[in-house]
Amino acid sequence: MRHRRDHRKLSRTAAHRRALLRNLVTALFQYERIETTVAKAKEARRLAERLITFGKRGDLAARRHVARFVVRPAVAKKLFDTVAPWYAERQGGYTRIIRIGHRLGDAGETAYLELVKTPEQKEKELKAREATEAVKTGKGAKAAKAEKAARAKAEAADEKPKRGRKRGAGPTGVPAPAKKTRHSVKTG
Repeated sequence: MRHRRDHRKLSRTAAHRRALLRNLVTALFQYERIETTVAKAKEARRLAERLITFGKRGDLAARRHVARFVVRPAVAKKLFDTVAPWYAERQGGYTRIIRIGHRLGDAGETAYLELVKTPEQKEKELKAREATEAVKTGKGAKAAKAEKAARAKAEAADEKPKRGRKRGAGPTGVPAPAKKTRHSVKTG
């Protein structure tokens, strides 16, 4: 029976376990999705959801509580400024665990631990990512599409015979002449 057993020990000492979970939760808030083992994800989820609830409170005591746990100050600021407002209307269930299979090497069961987002948030994020990508390349979205279409057209026009083609038929459809071979007796 597992009566009154509160959490998983993860085969670590108390200090090591706390450091591991602090790093996992900080990475979750920084990247919004992390890959880890299922047991670690379940433990990190407990703490992450509590910290998001503190983020929703937003008072000075909550900020100090989160700052003691989250490793990087910039990530703590992100939690209060961007992550917590996503869940203003939501009563719990801020994270999701998606199992992705077994790890090569030790066959540990791995999973993604990610922050739950609404479809509107995902769409907004995708548009922002596309805009930054267009800025990085120095072109607008329409110019990038036009260039891609022009490149595809140029590749289609330059139909060169591929290296290593079979000798049966050339690019014109006429079979290539047979290769001359020396007929000799094979021994051994």
